[in-house]
Amino acid sequence: MRIWGKVLGFLFGLMLSKNIFGALLGAWLGHRFDKGIGLNFNSLGGAKSEADRQATFFYSSFSVMGYIAKANGQVTQHEIAFATAYMDKLGLKDSLRQQAQDAFRDGKTTGFPLTERLTELKSAVGSRQDLLLLFLEIQIQVAFADGSLDTDEREALHQIANGLGYSAQELDKLLEMIIAGANFHQQGQRGANQSFAQSGKQLENAYKVLGVSKSDSASDIKKAYRKLMSQHHPDKLVAKGLPPEMMETAKQKAQDIQAAYELVSAQNK
Repeated sequence: MRIWGKVLGFLFGLMLSKNIFGALLGAWLGHRFDKGIGLNFNSLGGAKSEADRQATFFYSSFSVMGYIAKANGQVTQHEIAFATAYMDKLGLKDSLRQQAQDAFRDGKTTGFPLTERLTELKSAVGSRQDLLLLFLEIQIQVAFADGSLDTDEREALHQIANGLGYSAQELDKLLEMIIAGANFHQQGQRGANQSFAQSGKQLENAYKVLGVSKSDSASDIKKAYRKLMSQHHPDKLVAKGLPPEMMETAKQKAQDIQAAYELVSAQNK
C-alpha cells in the first residue's frame, strides 16, 4: 500500500496553508499521486532490507559461479572442487549449503539469465560499489580455479564486468591483481622454505596485489594500500550487505593485502 504521497501531501499542505483544510487538500492530492504514479523506493535503495540484500548477493554469487563454470561447455573437476572448497571455507552447512548448491546448479542451466541476475544484484546493492567489486573478484577466482583462463571464461568475465559497470581495462587490471593475489597467498603459505627466486617472485606479486609498481613512490603505494583495505574491510562490507557467512572471503583478501603491503614496505626501507 502506497502512503508516502498522502503523508508528504498532508505535511506540505499544512506548511503552505497553515490550516487543516490545506493539509487535507494536500493529503487528497497525495492520495491521487499514490494511486497514479507512486513512489518507487527500490530505485532509491530504501526498500531493500539487509536480509534482502544479503540473500540477493548470496544467490547471485553462487549462481554466477555456476555460469562461469559452464562457460566453456562443461564443468571441470577444478571448478567443482573450488565451489566445494569455497562452501567449506565459508562453513556453509545444512540449508545454507543446499541453497548455495541449488544456486550453483541454476547457473549451470542452459539459458541462465545472466543479465537479469546482474541487474537484480546492482539494484539490491545500490551505491555500495565495494560489494560489486568483491562479487567480481569472487567470479575471477572461480574462472581461474584451474590455474588458467580460456577464451570462453574470459568472455564470461567480460560479460559480468560489463553488466556491473566495469570497463574491459578495469577488468584486465583486476584480473592481474587477483591472479597475483592467488599466487602470493600460496607463496606465503610456503613460508621460509622458499628459494631466493621464489622470494623475488613473491615480491613481484605483492606489488601486483596492491595494483602498484616498483617505480611508484612510497606515498602512492600507501594510498593504494589504504584504498584497497577500505574496499575490503570485512566489517564494512557486512554493514553494506555482505552475507555474514561470506565474511571469510573479505577477511582473507584483507589479510593478503596487509601482507603484501608489509612485504613491499620492508623491501623499500
